[in-house]
Amino acid sequence: MSSEMLIREPPPTRMIFKAIDEQSSEEPPMEEWSSCQLEVNETNVKKALFQEGLYAPGSGEICTKYITVSDSSVLRHPYFNYPGVIDPGIEKALLQPEPPIIYPDDGQVLYLELCKEMGQCPVRMFHKGLLNDVIDLRYYGVNPNSVRCMGIAMKFNNFVKVLNLTDNFLNNDACYHLGEMLTTNSCLRELNLCGCRIGVEGLRRLLPGLIVNRSLKVLNLNKNQLGDTGIQLVARGIVRGMDVENLYLSYNDLSANAANILTEAFNRHNKLVLLDLSWNNLYSPAEVYVLLTKLAQNEFLQTLDLSWNSLAGARIGNAIKILMKAPNLQNLNLSNNRLTGDAISNLLKNIEKPQNLVLNLSYNPMTPTDALSILNKLKLPEVKLNTLLLDNVLVGCEFLEALKEIRELEFRRDTIITHGGLTNGNKPTGPDPRDVVLNRADFLCLNPKKQPIDIALVLLKLLKTGNKIMSIKDFAKTLRRSGVPLDPDLIEEMTDAFAGPRTTKAKVIDLKLVADYIKRKWPERKLPVTPPPEPIRKKSKRKAKKKH
Repeated sequence: MSSEMLIREPPPTRMIFKAIDEQSSEEPPMEEWSSCQLEVNETNVKKALFQEGLYAPGSGEICTKYITVSDSSVLRHPYFNYPGVIDPGIEKALLQPEPPIIYPDDGQVLYLELCKEMGQCPVRMFHKGLLNDVIDLRYYGVNPNSVRCMGIAMKFNNFVKVLNLTDNFLNNDACYHLGEMLTTNSCLRELNLCGCRIGVEGLRRLLPGLIVNRSLKVLNLNKNQLGDTGIQLVARGIVRGMDVENLYLSYNDLSANAANILTEAFNRHNKLVLLDLSWNNLYSPAEVYVLLTKLAQNEFLQTLDLSWNSLAGARIGNAIKILMKAPNLQNLNLSNNRLTGDAISNLLKNIEKPQNLVLNLSYNPMTPTDALSILNKLKLPEVKLNTLLLDNVLVGCEFLEALKEIRELEFRRDTIITHGGLTNGNKPTGPDPRDVVLNRADFLCLNPKKQPIDIALVLLKLLKTGNKIMSIKDFAKTLRRSGVPLDPDLIEEMTDAFAGPRTTKAKVIDLKLVADYIKRKWPERKLPVTPPPEPIRKKSKRKAKKKH
């Protein structure tokens, strides 16, 4: 082996670091650091967002997710350092009752919720009216089941003052909820149940609320089929403190017994301002007399309606005369009754008592004399009659002359007076009814099939016997005894044709008028001349001595 092969060349060295100077162990200055030569954005994004209120750094606590749970690394259990979440309301929801929902007092939201709960269709007019003074649902066809929602919604309402439910047929349940509403409502002033046909049972459920309520002043119970039993409930409410001022009770089939019931109630509480008893059966004079006498003591009564009650007779006139003494009476409706004759003359005796009275006597069978007697009262300045209504009452020419004089008076310029047609102005054309009835009676009495009777002589004979005026009953009996074959209808027509002075008891015939017309119609028919009575001869004294 050669020497060349034994000698190897050393491998080439690579330089890793070359010190520049002898102080290579010292660090270079900070300006020469490579990290300081990088461009760094000095603005902090989180700080900028924090200043704008868009970032929250949190509590600074470390989440337990990033902590190693072990005895060697954690001195305290993390759940004690970070307590558990507080109960969000599960315990309260499970163990405590649900808090009640408080609705506004107007009741609009509550009404919709109740309709949704009961499955009833809300009435838009009622919903809007809860914020107004009047809720007008007349002729609306309200479902009686939805009245419960209405009653609950109006319990604390402070806006509605008038609730009109005219002609909406309500059942007993609807009346109950209306009564419940009246126990808490303190704003409602008028409740109109006209034509609702609640009956006695419905009124019984409504009555507790009427007794408690102190804001309701107008109660309309017209056309509700109450009868005398229902009036007993009304009277019970009046006695127990029902604070109603205007009470409407027309079209309820009230009899004379109802007048007695109301009279007993007014002995305890007699403060009604308006009372409507029209279209009933209060035609008994005794009961009406007691009722009107009690109402005359009412210091608050202003309006009384007694129309369409068949009132008639002198005693009714006396009762109205006593009623005129009521100190605040302003409107008295007596239309469509049977007032005439003595009843009119009696009620006029106290007509000067009321102040600014509106007196309605329309559609009464009064004679022109009755109408004239009422009108003559207006000539007196102490009579403070404001309005006199005599519609459909026939008057005569004297009435028109007196009316013209009254309207010229200075204190009667504002007085309203109405009247019906004129009796003497337009005379009917045609046959005279007196001639017709006498011809008919003469034809029947001269019937050849029976024994003929001269009716003229029979009537003249009745006058000759001293009977000048006869009632229709006595006249018929007398003709029957004389054998005159006249039917009752013809006798009544004859009585109307030759009518005597009018009385309240029965029709009468004036035989003097009959005889006068017969003398002009049949002058040849005369009664035979009756011979004068023979003179009584005195016995001579001589003949009397011979007999002895």
